[in-house]
Amino acid sequence: MNQLIAIENIDEVLTRKLLLPTIVMWNRLEGRPRRDDFVRALRAEVRDPLWMLSKQWQVGEFQGDDAGSPVFAKVHIDTTRITRYRPGAAAAVEFDDGTPLETTVEQRPINFFGHEHLLSLDIRLAMGRQWLKLLAADGLSVHAASFIVAYGFDEPDPTSRSDAFVTAHATVWQTVAAIAGRAMDGAALYFYLKADPTHRAHDGVAGIADADKPAIDQLAERFIVWYEELFHQPLADTNDAWNGAQLEYQFAVSSPTGDDDEKVMVADEYYHGHLDWYSLDVDSLAPSLAEAGGGTPPADPTDSFTHSFLPVNVQFDGMPNTRWWTFEDSRTSFGDIKPDTTDINKLLLMEFGLVYANDWFLVPFQLPVGSLANIAGLAVTNVFGERTWVRASGTGADEDWQRWAMYNLTVAGSDDVAADTTLVLLPTVPKVHDGPPLDDVRLIRDEVSNMVWAVEKWIPLATGRSKPGHEAGTELAKRFETILDGEIDGGLVVPDIPEAAATVRYELMRGVPENWIPFIPVHVDGNNREIQLQRASMPRIIIGDPNPPEKVKPRTGLMRLGLDETPPQPYFVHEEEVPRAGVRVTQGFQRTRWHDGRVFTWVGVRKQTGRGEGHSGLVFDRVTPTNRQVRPALRRFVDET
Repeated sequence: MNQLIAIENIDEVLTRKLLLPTIVMWNRLEGRPRRDDFVRALRAEVRDPLWMLSKQWQVGEFQGDDAGSPVFAKVHIDTTRITRYRPGAAAAVEFDDGTPLETTVEQRPINFFGHEHLLSLDIRLAMGRQWLKLLAADGLSVHAASFIVAYGFDEPDPTSRSDAFVTAHATVWQTVAAIAGRAMDGAALYFYLKADPTHRAHDGVAGIADADKPAIDQLAERFIVWYEELFHQPLADTNDAWNGAQLEYQFAVSSPTGDDDEKVMVADEYYHGHLDWYSLDVDSLAPSLAEAGGGTPPADPTDSFTHSFLPVNVQFDGMPNTRWWTFEDSRTSFGDIKPDTTDINKLLLMEFGLVYANDWFLVPFQLPVGSLANIAGLAVTNVFGERTWVRASGTGADEDWQRWAMYNLTVAGSDDVAADTTLVLLPTVPKVHDGPPLDDVRLIRDEVSNMVWAVEKWIPLATGRSKPGHEAGTELAKRFETILDGEIDGGLVVPDIPEAAATVRYELMRGVPENWIPFIPVHVDGNNREIQLQRASMPRIIIGDPNPPEKVKPRTGLMRLGLDETPPQPYFVHEEEVPRAGVRVTQGFQRTRWHDGRVFTWVGVRKQTGRGEGHSGLVFDRVTPTNRQVRPALRRFVDET
């Protein structure tokens, strides 16, 4: 036997008083049966059972209650289904429980246009390739070249200011130049078909015989279905649940209650991406969604059933055992939990696990997705044959501060003391995959300038990818300067720029980077005290440009709300939505898989807390050293004049 691992005779070691270092040595106490019969050894006999009984008496384990353990139970449940959905303040529509609720609520339109130039070229090219594949599969590939000509891409002009958003970025310029005249813009065809029911795919396409037009019309229907199944988007702006003024989603759902009435549940502050029952509140004063949608209430989907079951104790990993001589799972150490005085959740968890863990029982039953369940009552039979009728907690006339309210829906706009104990099972998914953000905007407070800035950290480019906003803004400003230099070389007359003789100069205003969009405080209509934040613009000042300065417009879809409408509309943000910590708002593609295997892809928005205040560097009325550095083309013009 290895003496370094185990000691054969511990008495001999202790008698010689040979003390071995306990840091590197260990021993184990175990039962050693002296006979071949292991029956007695496996009994784990206790030599002093009176001591065990005394400890049980000391901690009060012998104190019994006049109650029995439940052995049988019946529960009566009334169920109904969600039948109506209303995005924001739009009209209510029929609820679709075959689509994840995250997709229905979060879906936003894909940005295909911005600053009068094309965006999302990757999706446009994919749609064009799909259309050409449909033509080839139907034997109509002879018309592919005609569709490329009719729905093609224009090559950007490096001397045009309207194409500066493309030519300012080398990668975008190369991509657009490579596909010009060679690829088809499938999104242009899709928008043309959706603009008017009378539009046909062969309109304006040369060389299509009349015999081929019916087949092309059928392909157009398949093309629209393919795209709308690939990306889920709101059909119109009125179907968009995103509230840009409050930077969050707002929607409502309803279900009939069986007495010609509806239960309306609203979500006014959903933005974090985890949609579940706690995002909804019952609004007892909200109007009927069936009437708001202009339709009649659907057929009553209510149902009632009684479910019988055997109660089973709740069990969880690391659960403490209620008996003295049962070994517990050592992976969870309740003694190592060190809650602070403000850690209410930890204290409740410890109390549940240590005191009331064996008082909870499971009631397993299944509900359809998108349903609401109301438990009328629970009949419990214990081991003594006694039956007890149990109602849901909070259904009585108890005070609000004494009510057990876990898993209950909040009732807004009602003085009724009874709680809403409805169990809501929304058609949601456990996991949503978030793609890299296309738009990343940080709203920060600038106390020096007394305003709020929307800093576009990531800006979508025409290729479908994003670029840091500061880099994109710098490249765009340099591109405008390059275009101006070319115009100067071509004979453009610019104002005379006198040579600076002084060592200092007066600066009226120092600008900010182009990815900083200002939000200025304005009064709410009809109120001389309450304010809100309105999107504004900074001038794009190019030295030597004889044209009036243009306004710098945002390039992210989140900050361009209303700009692409005709006429452009202002954009307001509630002042309380931008705290001192700031706000980060991102927009990108989301993807998930439904229970039937279907894949859903959409563009969604997330909102997070920012990282504090910031300073834009915007100052007025400064005296600065004279800047003698002038662009070469402008210097040549000054020297010639």
